[in-house]
Amino acid sequence: MPWLEPLLAIGGGLLLVYAVALVSLWLYARKNPGTIGLGDVLRLLPEMLRFLGRLVSDRKLPLRPRLALLLLLAYLASPIDLVPDFIPVIGYADDVLIVALVLRLVVRTSGRQSLERHWTGSGAGLLLVEKLAGLAPTSPGPLPGIQEKRP
Repeated sequence: MPWLEPLLAIGGGLLLVYAVALVSLWLYARKNPGTIGLGDVLRLLPEMLRFLGRLVSDRKLPLRPRLALLLLLAYLASPIDLVPDFIPVIGYADDVLIVALVLRLVVRTSGRQSLERHWTGSGAGLLLVEKLAGLAPTSPGPLPGIQEKRP
């Protein structure tokens, strides 16, 4: 079977890259515990899904970030992840990392205004989204046009 050896080499290489990615995520999560935690992400989830849906439906955004957002929503809805979610800490780290990368793409192509225009959640949630997108926070207080949600 001459095809078996190259197939095993490719599979072994992919497994090695996967293991390196897992270790890198684990080390990053241990080194930066002050980054976005799972609790923050879970509180933010409903607001984020509404926000992503509004961004996707915005015809003013270029096609590239809208396609990236559609792929992101499909990835988040998929039961198949790069890192299974049942693995503590790093199970959700890949999801957060991919969301951050897509948000950075949206900000680079359409600007901060698109984030502020489509965000309908809390001001604290917007600060977290800005942090995910790699932006400096606008202000610690509520932003114009954004209603602070009271507990």
